[in-house]
Amino acid sequence: MASSEGFPAADSEKELNPGQNMDAQVDPISSEIAASKEQSEAEAAKKHKQEERKDCLQTFKTAIIVSGIIVAAAGALFAITKKLKQK
Repeated sequence: MASSEGFPAADSEKELNPGQNMDAQVDPISSEIAASKEQSEAEAAKKHKQEERKDCLQTFKTAIIVSGIIVAAAGALFAITKKLKQK
């Protein structure tokens, strides 16, 4: 029942002093996942920034149109009142 292999031997010097370990091993699968995650986050941030800019422009356009309608309505009201006063 007892396994003779056990855990593999660890190099305690590398484990206790990670700054001196010059041959760091990188898992290729996890590094690919991390790279793709960073890329997708960058794309999402860029898309969000573009949408935010579009929202700002749309808000500005709406404000200009509403202001124009209000000015036109006030001008029409002023002209109607002036005509009624003349009669």
